[in-house]
Amino acid sequence: MGHIKQGQIAIALVCVVLGIMLAVQYRTTQDIRSTIPYQRVEDLAQRLTQTEKERDSLAKEVEKLRKNASSGEMSHELELIKMGAGTIALTGPGVVVTIDDSKRPSKPGENPNLYLIHDDDILKVINELRAAGAEAIAVNDQRLIATSEIRCAGPTLSVNNAHYAPPYEIRAIGEAQTMENALRLRGGVAETLQFWGIQVTIKTEDKVDIPAYKGSFRFDYAKPVNGEVKQ
Repeated sequence: MGHIKQGQIAIALVCVVLGIMLAVQYRTTQDIRSTIPYQRVEDLAQRLTQTEKERDSLAKEVEKLRKNASSGEMSHELELIKMGAGTIALTGPGVVVTIDDSKRPSKPGENPNLYLIHDDDILKVINELRAAGAEAIAVNDQRLIATSEIRCAGPTLSVNNAHYAPPYEIRAIGEAQTMENALRLRGGVAETLQFWGIQVTIKTEDKVDIPAYKGSFRFDYAKPVNGEVKQ
């Protein structure tokens, strides 16, 4: 019996000591957790975990965008953008309009410039073609884009800062018959030019080739809204 009592007392003492040790450890842990450095480290750990989650999410988004970029849908959208900007060559049905100076001699006292092609004449033809649904237009080998210029430069015309002498060939892709009808309209641009002897021929073709724009793009003042750029 004496040995049992001693054993029980020893066990009790061990339990007391263990309890004191656990209490001290808990208090020490709580004190450490309440310190500023520990709270900062804990906060940084939480932020790191959140950042890692955001990184993983962004990595998945990038991978998704890469897959979409190589997909047919994105490729088709990019192709449409390039077609609209004029940076790729195009082919399709349309019309070819050839315009040359008049061979008719001017009458005495008459302004000889009336029988010559001017930038306004070319612009009128282009406007009619666009109004009739032309999807792409070129003058000689110059693709017309939003910033293209057509102006008189002495006896020649300047198109995209390249100089050309007559005759001028205007090629347009679109519904050929509609464009031809628009040009041949009674009292329209072709009839007006022909009145002064200026030679105008209009041919519809099943395959009209339009070159890509050869110049460069420069924007000194314009910029995307909110920095957005569509690829």
